[in-house]
Amino acid sequence: MPPNEIRRYLRHGTLPQLRVFEAVARLGSYTRAAEELHIAQPTVSVQVKKLTATVGLPLLEQVGKRVHMTAAGQELYRTCAELFETLAGMERGLSNLRGLTAGSLRIAVTSTGKYIAPRLLAAFVKQHPGLDVSLHVGSWREIVERLTHNADDLYILGNPPGDTEVVVQRILPNPFFVYARADHPLAHQQDIAFERLAQEPMLVREKGSGTRLLTDRLFAQHGCKPRVIMEVASDEGIKEAILAGAGVSILSRHALGFEPSRQLTMLDVEGFPVESHWHFAYPIGKQTSPIAQAFLEFVRCNARDIIADAPGATCIPLHSVPLQRVAAAM
Repeated sequence: MPPNEIRRYLRHGTLPQLRVFEAVARLGSYTRAAEELHIAQPTVSVQVKKLTATVGLPLLEQVGKRVHMTAAGQELYRTCAELFETLAGMERGLSNLRGLTAGSLRIAVTSTGKYIAPRLLAAFVKQHPGLDVSLHVGSWREIVERLTHNADDLYILGNPPGDTEVVVQRILPNPFFVYARADHPLAHQQDIAFERLAQEPMLVREKGSGTRLLTDRLFAQHGCKPRVIMEVASDEGIKEAILAGAGVSILSRHALGFEPSRQLTMLDVEGFPVESHWHFAYPIGKQTSPIAQAFLEFVRCNARDIIADAPGATCIPLHSVPLQRVAAAM
């Protein structure tokens, strides 16, 4: 029989309320929590109010535009992490009993990888149709935040964080090229000097994104500054700006999808393509589920073929790289 101390929590459907509370507390926003959980904001508010009534103490307070936890909220937030991990451990054990005929897999990927992740997941689900799979696409900062809070099973990033202790594994080449409109004056030139590229109007991703970090690093290495004329928060937005003749941009080969566009061209610039990779990442110490482990192994063995078979894909050799542990000091 459950202890008397928890009876109040057994009467009110507390687990869904805890899920909502944890998202609000972690994100500091009712709106962002509603977006992440794919529910209406009023529903988020109602769930938090019900949980507050059950606990009997205020859990959250609004200070300016951000929501903060009270002392009771901080205690409950810590308990949420412990409870969710316990339930996850239970599910991992049950998954071992079920095999891969049932269970869930939660993947989060940066926006640049939104074209490769669905292909990898689709191929995996074909082999294991009974699984419940979800894919969250977000900015680099958002995915790193989710990784820090262990919100998903696995994370796919081109540029893993260096200030968080994570396990990192290379899975697929992620080359970067300089893109321009097909009729750009440099389109048919060869061996273009990087200094010449620096003279072109440059379209860049927002600060903090993985693509922007790589772009800034390249220009710093060549001792010059880009002529930034526009900062765009999505690869699709940059593509449209290129097609409008606004400038050129450094982008991942996978950022614009796999369907070839005759209106775009890759400039032959010194040092390009820049070699980079897609990585799996998850917090050090995380006990990955059997399903997540199966997906890891499936991608390691099949990613090259899956991506190479995509329409318009460039087949780039996939090197086998052992598991790496990347510490915070990296």
